[in-house]
Amino acid sequence: MTSEDREVVTADEPDAPEERPEKKKRPFWQELPILIVVALLLAMLIKAFAVQAFYIPSGSMENTLQVGDRVLVNKIVYRTRDIRRGDIVVFRGTGSWKGEAPPPDGGAVSTALRTVGGWFGVANGEKDYIKRVIGVPGDHVQCAGGGAPVLVNGRPLDERSYLHEGNAPSADKFDVTVPAGRLWVMGDHRNDSADSRFHREDPDGGTIPMKNVVGRAFVVVWPFGDAKTLANPKT
Repeated sequence: MTSEDREVVTADEPDAPEERPEKKKRPFWQELPILIVVALLLAMLIKAFAVQAFYIPSGSMENTLQVGDRVLVNKIVYRTRDIRRGDIVVFRGTGSWKGEAPPPDGGAVSTALRTVGGWFGVANGEKDYIKRVIGVPGDHVQCAGGGAPVLVNGRPLDERSYLHEGNAPSADKFDVTVPAGRLWVMGDHRNDSADSRFHREDPDGGTIPMKNVVGRAFVVVWPFGDAKTLANPKT
């Protein structure tokens, strides 16, 4: 076999790439409902397990918190540590306290809007409260009234860093030992706060159950000009 008779083997030439049809991009108006649903689902997950926004409906925590402020509440913190005196907590008053700012009865649509608003801190439930923890389980909390300091286990609290200007620690006299699993809470605006002092006729003497605590308020996020962290004060 001569060289001319040999079969010449060559590499196959690569096939030309197939032209894929260009994927049409959806108009924004078609993607918008999907984005809204995803945003709502994320908000629900975050609210359920980590952080929830609340708005301040009354002046009971002035001047620390103003009416209309939006605060973020840490819902995880009390899984890693105990509730401490001085913490600002949001809790449910269901089954005991009457709501401070009950919403009007506007029917199913109004209820749905309040529910969605609650996910973003635009509307609270009718039984949501925000107060400062003064006594934890086992504490003996008392005040002689008339401008006297609040005593916890016989020691006076220094409340000057958060008490509303011109307010006495308590105009009312009280003396209570906080039961197990419960808290004694008070607002910073003592002259305008329907707190534990005003629920002493309740079966648990004005204390609230720890299991009703949603979490600790740790930062004001709105208005932007008033944004600040809410540190635990030294009392």
